Amino acid sequence: MTIDLNLVTKENFLINLDTEKKPWHSEYLIMYSSWFNGYVTDPDLMLIPCDDHLVHRGDGVFDVMRCVNGKIYQMEAHLQRLERSAKAVSMDFPPGHENIREIIKSLIIKGGEKNCVIRIIISRGPGGFSTNPYECPSSQLYINIIRHHRPPETDYAEGVCAITSRVPVKHPFFAVIKSCNYLPNVLMKMEAVKAGCKYSVNLDEEGFIGEGSTENICIVSEDGYLRIPEFENTLAGTTARRVFQLALALEHEQTIKGVQFAKISQEDVYHSSEVMMMGTSINLVPVVRFDGKVIGKGVPGPVHSRLSDLLWKDMTGNKELLTDVGL
Repeated sequence: MTIDLNLVTKENFLINLDTEKKPWHSEYLIMYSSWFNGYVTDPDLMLIPCDDHLVHRGDGVFDVMRCVNGKIYQMEAHLQRLERSAKAVSMDFPPGHENIREIIKSLIIKGGEKNCVIRIIISRGPGGFSTNPYECPSSQLYINIIRHHRPPETDYAEGVCAITSRVPVKHPFFAVIKSCNYLPNVLMKMEAVKAGCKYSVNLDEEGFIGEGSTENICIVSEDGYLRIPEFENTLAGTTARRVFQLALALEHEQTIKGVQFAKISQEDVYHSSEVMMMGTSINLVPVVRFDGKVIGKGVPGPVHSRLSDLLWKDMTGNKELLTDVGL
């Protein structure tokens, strides 16, 4: 049996792209590509070459930051982590990287949304389908600006459930690099969805708590300490680092006894008074059930409430950590 395939050419390429509606495209505002040497606003054109090693090998690094009310929160911290990740895998900075701050600002302005998510990727670039990175003439820079939507308000008001993941934690060498090879993270999210939960959290080889698929976790222990897993086997989240600093105020006002980076067991989680997931797009989400066990009183606790207020004030009023876009 012969299958009659359509020949797609440069002339009919866009016509073929526009034949199927893609509702998720409504969230995509604008994309910059060093491969295009410019930007596009049509989601159908937000494409990456299939021979970019990012696509077929996951050979790239990325970072994500928030623009809140026209100001980018912790831009420098995110860019520094992006550069650390690139250097860790010997990836050269792509064309346009020297102007990355101005490119980001310009894209947000052209996208027209004061509240959005900025996704930045540095890829190894196009150059063939092998694993050899040296066949790629140049790395590439891709930046997408996407509308930001918080999780449902019920997540914050009532809390969510989480489970322990069966997906093994990444090796420390890879865990601290924010690479585009996110297959373990995808499988973790799949586990959570299948279990009817929002999040899953992995364990290290010793059985201590690691991280979520795209989030860090913290607990308020039985003895009153805010504890965050050490970053040896987890990605050092910019939100987690900032929450640690903000939590020092809670220690001062005696809402908690102290704040620590520490090894956390599953039993520590089960017997904690509060559990929270934290990340760039979600801020702080309270977990009220973990592996089916009720956490604390089964409702969001006072530490979550206080820390959420402090984080939001920091995101909207800390001039040292905010970069004005000019919208």
